[in-house]
Amino acid sequence: MAGLATTFGSGAMTNSINEIPDAEMLFLIGTNTTEAHPVIGYKMREAKRKGAKLVVVDPRRTDLARIADYWLRLKPGTDIPLLNGIMHIILQEGLQDQQFISERTENFEALAKTVKDYQPDVVSSITGVPVEDLYAVARLYATTDKAMLFYTLGITEHICGTDNVMSIANLAMLTGHLGRPCTGVNPLRGQNNVQGACDMGALPNVFSGYQKVIDPVVRAKFEEAWGVSLPENPGLVIADMFEKAHTGELKAMYILGENPVLTDPNSNHIRSGLEKLDFLVVHELFLTETAEYADVVLPAASFAETEGTFTSTERRVQRVRKAIEPLPVLANWQTVIKLSQRMGYPMSYATPEEVWTEMASLTPSLAGINYQRLESDGIQWPCPTSEHPGTAFLHAGAFTRGKGLFQGIDHIPPGEVPDDEYPFLLSTGRILYHYNVTTPYSPGIHSMWSEEASEMNPDDAAKLGLATGDKVKVTSRRGDCVTNILVTDRVPPGMLWMSFHYANSPANALTSAVLDPVTKTGEYKVCAIKIEKI
Repeated sequence: MAGLATTFGSGAMTNSINEIPDAEMLFLIGTNTTEAHPVIGYKMREAKRKGAKLVVVDPRRTDLARIADYWLRLKPGTDIPLLNGIMHIILQEGLQDQQFISERTENFEALAKTVKDYQPDVVSSITGVPVEDLYAVARLYATTDKAMLFYTLGITEHICGTDNVMSIANLAMLTGHLGRPCTGVNPLRGQNNVQGACDMGALPNVFSGYQKVIDPVVRAKFEEAWGVSLPENPGLVIADMFEKAHTGELKAMYILGENPVLTDPNSNHIRSGLEKLDFLVVHELFLTETAEYADVVLPAASFAETEGTFTSTERRVQRVRKAIEPLPVLANWQTVIKLSQRMGYPMSYATPEEVWTEMASLTPSLAGINYQRLESDGIQWPCPTSEHPGTAFLHAGAFTRGKGLFQGIDHIPPGEVPDDEYPFLLSTGRILYHYNVTTPYSPGIHSMWSEEASEMNPDDAAKLGLATGDKVKVTSRRGDCVTNILVTDRVPPGMLWMSFHYANSPANALTSAVLDPVTKTGEYKVCAIKIEKI
């Protein structure tokens, strides 16, 4: 992982979207691509039509699982033993890329020692995946030249999300599937321009381009550019903000373009945290569930009223041009500038281009990108000079740290599992019709899928006397909600699957309070619930 830290820390794809149709194998783990990333999902279908082998790892039978050559229906929260088992077989059969390992990696012995204990029969008992499928997928991935690996929130939204990502990096390095076209480790970002926000430094521990706050040289560079003294320690992640709101240490928040009451885990805890703030500003298009708690709501501009840049999941920086003038008169960046000026810092930019130019001048990976070069197809970072064409795939000659670092990682069970009191497992996700967002404000979109339809296996429905369309009360240790039931074998027995899009069926009133200790990401994919027919 450490060798790929810059890429995986930012969540960017190592390779490019247009490489997908020419791949010979696609390995998907924890991603429902056709619904959460439909353009990329289309490219994957194109690759399959051209003859690529498709492996899908998911407890739920997604659209791509239906057409997969191998669908590994693992038990939720068992990704690490699955990946370790695949690597065990690769080493057992001598299918690793020994040249890549010797020349470009280190600490291989630690990995080999760890995966030695993950024999296929043991892994099968933990994950529920048949032994013969473990062998088939291990052989296929190790022996296919152009094999691309994809993951998303089904990997990261676990108590061991960071370790899951490290295990994926282990597998790619073990087989040499990095640094070439049609290979790589390709995390798909959850929403539009999440990549761009992170690239610009909208994280508590880095400036733009993932330059660390704790680095005194980096900090001095930004202090000189901005004419201020900057903190030497990282700020707070969202989960820590709400904990400190509860204790009274954090007294005010400014929330721009987020709706944590609906989208963050353990949402009742979020609500009570907002109530304890002395002052809350929400900068939003609509009166969202979060905006209802605000002392001040600032009017926001939509994407159609915005000038600037977006950066896609493949690291491609693209120009965005407004279609109409901002209805609230001010664009979002102008509102931020006026707030800054009122608070005593004389921020003064005349255009979004001025903002970009300053940021790029301070950011080595973006230094060669300017608005003139973005007139056509955009440019993929890193792009260090104005003559550089951009980078279609990463790690061609070396990793960020020099050599990629293998790590031995053992299975970490979910933070909460079903028991006698809460006998069902809840997992959450997204549906195509609401494309990554809550959309009660769009009648057209809402008409496509107006209510939550939580998926339940026919065996469980029969035991509870439920049919499609029935309403149930779902309860966890943190809260409850009411939802409609859709009876389907897309989900395995013992599991209920919900989307998080609907305010009247708020799935995140239920989701787990446990967090990944490194990223503080919530464990949205596994928690224990009970279900009662209404």
